[in-house]
Amino acid sequence: MMPSDDKTIPDFFDERRVDPVSVATGRRIPKPDLPKKKVGFYVSEALLDRFNRKFHQLKLDGVPVENKSMLAEMALAFALDDMDRGKASHLLTKFNLK
Repeated sequence: MMPSDDKTIPDFFDERRVDPVSVATGRRIPKPDLPKKKVGFYVSEALLDRFNRKFHQLKLDGVPVENKSMLAEMALAFALDDMDRGKASHLLTKFNLK
């Protein structure tokens, strides 16, 4: 037996191993099956800049947010859920409703 025979050869096709590309890019988020519709809103430049900075910071922090649309959709759903709470809503208090 030769010394080189003791070494194990890595199996590059072993599917149970960690995928280096997945480790570097983060886990894949399954695409939603719901159809999407393009919408347009006007927002201030300051809010847009804040949104863009937050999106890029989340990406740098490794948060699995795929794109800006995903972040905007999550934020809008969060806001609507809050308003559904009625008098307990934090957002509705911004409208000074009695």
